Amino acid sequence: MNRKLKNEELNRISVDEFKSTIKTPIVIVLDNIRSLNNIGSVFRTADSFLIEAVYLCGITAQPPHREIQKTALGATETIEWEYFKSTVDAVTELKNKGYIISAIEQTENSTTLNNFKFSSKEKLAIIFGNEVKGVEQDVINLSDTVIEIPQYGTKHSLNISVSVGIVVWDLFNKINE
Repeated sequence: MNRKLKNEELNRISVDEFKSTIKTPIVIVLDNIRSLNNIGSVFRTADSFLIEAVYLCGITAQPPHREIQKTALGATETIEWEYFKSTVDAVTELKNKGYIISAIEQTENSTTLNNFKFSSKEKLAIIFGNEVKGVEQDVINLSDTVIEIPQYGTKHSLNISVSVGIVVWDLFNKINE
């Protein structure tokens, strides 16, 4: 039988320990995300996998905000974040810092997530787009790669918070192989 662990048995690190821990070399870029709940969920996922930072762009709301906090559960206090008026500006800064830029989108010639290869020594920026319009075309044009999550049913889109969870989990595992 498996006994459910109590919160005090989860070996959670403190905020100070989190801030001094070596981070996973990934920056999540949110390109004009409308939903405050999605933004909070992204922060929470970023915390879970020790993500380096979250870049909030365009209409994407910024902490502190009560609706973001509902799903972030304090992760806005641990994850470094920065706001950019334009996603293009955020991507340009990341390119200048040596990040490989990967848009998460369905495009011609995209690479499926399971086939995406990179060196674990490389720094990645992964861009997630607006819930309706996706990643802006000018941002895709600046990207080094486009990664697509394979989907097999009648729906060919996932909620952004689900997409972030899938992609971050996959990349985290590839980095730590």
